[in-house]
Formats: sequence, C-alpha cells, structure tokens
Amino acid sequence: MTPAAAPPRPILWEETLHGGQHWQAVVRRGVALRLTDVDGGANASMLIFNHEDRVERYNMPDTLKAQHTAVLTAGHTLMSDMGRVLASVIDDTAGPHDTVCGVLDDARLHARFGEARFGTHRNAMHRSGKEGFLKELGKAGLTRRDLHANVNWFTKVDVDLDGRLHFDTTRARAGQHVDLRFDMHALVVVSTCVHPLDPRRDWAPKPVRVTAWRCGLAAPDDRCRNACEQNARAFINTERYFAE
Repeated sequence: MTPAAAPPRPILWEETLHGGQHWQAVVRRGVALRLTDVDGGANASMLIFNHEDRVERYNMPDTLKAQHTAVLTAGHTLMSDMGRVLASVIDDTAGPHDTVCGVLDDARLHARFGEARFGTHRNAMHRSGKEGFLKELGKAGLTRRDLHANVNWFTKVDVDLDGRLHFDTTRARAGQHVDLRFDMHALVVVSTCVHPLDPRRDWAPKPVRVTAWRCGLAAPDDRCRNACEQNARAFINTERYFAE
C-alpha cells in the first residue's frame, strides 16, 4: 500500500482517539481535519454544528439531494439546514462513506456485545455511539433533541436490489484517510464506536487519528465549490454569512 501523503505543515494539533471514545472540538473556518484509520476497520461517526449558532447543523437530506448522491467522498460538501457549507471533503483515500445508518444505540450494543461498565472494565467499557454523542452534546449545552443524522467516516454500506443494507467488510485498510476543510466555525462531535451494521461480535472498536492544520478558504476554482450549481450557491450563502 502506498503511504498516505503527510498533511501540510505546520500542524495545529494531532491526537489519537481510541476505539469507542467520544470527542468534540471547535474547528475554525479555514482549518482542515484529517481523520486517519490507524489500524484499519475504524468507524468515525460525526455530528457538525455551526459553532456561532448551534441551531444550525449538518442536514443530511439537503446535502445528498443537492449533490445527487447517497454517500460522501472527495468533491462533496456537507451542507447545513440554512443552505450553507459547513465542511468540504477535499481529499479522500477511504470513500465513499455511509450517510444513512446512524449510530449504535444502547439496546443493540448490549444485545450484540453484552454489558461492560466502567466500574469493572475501565477504558475497555462498552459505550454506544449514541451515548457518546449525548455526553459530548451535554458538555456543549446541547441535549437529546439536538441529535441529528450523522456521517460515518470509513464505513461503506451497499444496498441490494431489494433495498436491504449490507456492511462492506472489504474496506478495512490501515492508514486510509479523509480530509475535511471547515468552511464555517464548527462544533464537531465524534464517536469511534463500531458501526450499527458491523457484523463483528467481538468488542474491538478501532482508533482514529485526528490531525488539524490551516488550509485556507475555498478558492474560485475549488473542486467542491464547482462540483455542481447547488454547491456554488451554498458557498455564496456561506460567504454572505461571514460578510455580514
């Protein structure tokens, strides 16, 4: 496998999220995040909010229908419910990525893996993606009502002719990455819990490395801006927002 290109320097920060962790950060406009699947087989579920007004957040239906897609990969944007661009996928060695399956909840977690509490298992405890999201939302003053459709980076789900969803087990490649440029100041929430359709029965969620650097704003010839007319309009809406 060809080694992944190093992110541009200087790096603002870098950290590794262990499997089953939940995490949040405020990422400023013009900063990029690289998510790297360290060992292969990771899943990074993500929520995104406008940091300045958290009523505005990633809108899955508008993002997909505007770009005539059901998945996300390089060249796509993640649009808000106000028709603005929250983030853009500027590089991707792992896609396409799941947008429709959500996160594992407590009931499915316990049914598949059993219950393992912090008091007995410490950092090896079993924690669902939904629980992780809710804990991070609480830290930001948000609640259960602020849960919304998320993206599952590094996970691909196929659909058969009968409309059934199937987890793709061939995608586990160590070192693959996806780069997100943030086009608005964003609150980013991540869970590295296993995907709800992952067929594995052993509790072994995989780590994800997060690397941040300043990438600048989308240029006039930006690939994501010019992918379709809807993207171009969304970038105009975003630039008007910051010009006010």
